[in-house]
Amino acid sequence: MARFVPNVPVVQRDPVVAVDADPLKPLPVGRNRFRLVVVDDAGNESEPTFLEVIIRDDTKPTAVLDIVDASGARVTPTVGAGKSFILSGARSSDVAPGKISEYRFTLLPAV
Repeated sequence: MARFVPNVPVVQRDPVVAVDADPLKPLPVGRNRFRLVVVDDAGNESEPTFLEVIIRDDTKPTAVLDIVDASGARVTPTVGAGKSFILSGARSSDVAPGKISEYRFTLLPAV
């Protein structure tokens, strides 16, 4: 059982960790980003990898954005320079009986 605190690594030998919900300090609704760095037995650290986990709201709709191929299957969000790609908000949802009625896609400035 691990308690996650922002910017404080949970260090362990097991490659799997449970993210237990804290009823007093739950993860905020929306995207929550996790980072993983692995260290080998020589002490070499990997480059970090990131995963975004979406915490869904109990009342408001939740937006989810993916890159998909022509058949609609999700793909890794890595695109070659000068290549086209497809964005999908299809995994967005609302609490029943609500339904999503509009998707607003926006390219934001680079940071």
